Order: sequence, then C-alpha cells, then structure tokens
Amino acid sequence: MPILSTTPRRLLAACLLAATLGGCASQPPAELKQLPQRVELSSVPFFRGNANQSAPMALAAILSQQGVRITPGMVEEALKLPKEQERLQQSMQTVARQYGMVVYPLEDKLSALLAQVAEGYPVLLRYQEGSAFWSEPRYALLVGYDRYKQRVLLRAGNSRRMPMDFDAFASAWKKEGAWAVLVQQPRQLPARVDRQRWLKAANDLAQAGQEQAARQAVDAIGR
Repeated sequence: MPILSTTPRRLLAACLLAATLGGCASQPPAELKQLPQRVELSSVPFFRGNANQSAPMALAAILSQQGVRITPGMVEEALKLPKEQERLQQSMQTVARQYGMVVYPLEDKLSALLAQVAEGYPVLLRYQEGSAFWSEPRYALLVGYDRYKQRVLLRAGNSRRMPMDFDAFASAWKKEGAWAVLVQQPRQLPARVDRQRWLKAANDLAQAGQEQAARQAVDAIGR
C-alpha cells in the first residue's frame, strides 16, 4: 500500500481545513450588497447611564433626534419605572405616540434595519446582553454599520459607539424577539415603506389620541 509522505499529507490537511472554513464562514445577506459600504449617524444624541436605564436612555435619545426636548429622567417617569417593568416595551411605544410620533415596526431581518440606517434613521431595538451564566434584555439605538468589517454600531449603556459583529448582534437581537422600530415624524416615511404596516402604525397613533398627527401620516403615504 502506498504511503503518503508527511509533506503531501500536511498539504492535503491544510486544503481540507481551508475548504471547511470557507464553507462555514458567515456571508452577509445579498440584500446588504445594495446598501452603502459604511454609514454612521453621528448626530444621534447619546445619554450615558447604567444598563438598567437602557430603555429611558434609548427612547429619550430617539425622541431628541426628532426634536422633542426630553431627558431620560422624564422618560423614566412617563414609563412608570420600575413599577411597570413588565409592560416596558408597550409603554415605550405609548410614550412615543404621546409626542405625536409614528412607531413603525421593522421586519426581523438585519438588512431591514440597516436599510433604515442607510436612509438616515436610527433604529430603536431590544437585544440580549450577557454570557452563559447570566443575561438581561437591553434597549439600544442602532446608528451605524460597516459592511466590509461586518459590524454594527450601537448607542448602548455607557458606550456611544459600541461595535458588534453582524452575527453576534443578530443572535442577541433575535434572542429578545427581534423587536425593532422606527420612531418617525408623521410625514417621515421609512425606507422601503410597507404601506399596510405604516397605515396600521398611523391608526395606532390615532387610537392614542393623536388624530391630527395620524392624518398627516396617512396623507404622507397617500390614500
């Protein structure tokens, strides 16, 4: 029986390893190739604080971006924290609507989020922070990405520019239900807007008592 020499065997092993790694390497979705290479919304406000204040900080920042004069302390009071912690996600949307904003839910795909950032809109989202031993839900703003480096940038906790790899971010985001929304002015249509989803968001705004703002949102997309 022929015996392979050490060098050919090492070469064969190296080739097999390279092929395996090439097959397993994560590739960005094809939709991302249609987006700009790199985007960062540097003008989005940032409020520094501890992790337990992530919801008030993120909501205050995105409302400030829309011209609302507000602080995390004011948001925390409106959210009735910590008493109403169990209703936090719904309460955040309620507070945004009280300021006349359209809360527009996004698809549970990374490309859907990055498309909004590319259009200039920060994304309010929830993700899981932690390790194998503990984990907690956190709220943050997605404010940038880099397709070449395959990473996103978040306004989160004490970090104004927290980088996360695409895969790590997508995993942490989906562990918390892949919840992500835009908080928009009524005439500010999202990128690749879904008509029915926008009209549903306008109706939710009307149900919150903001009929005039809701009419503006409907007019923006046309009847």
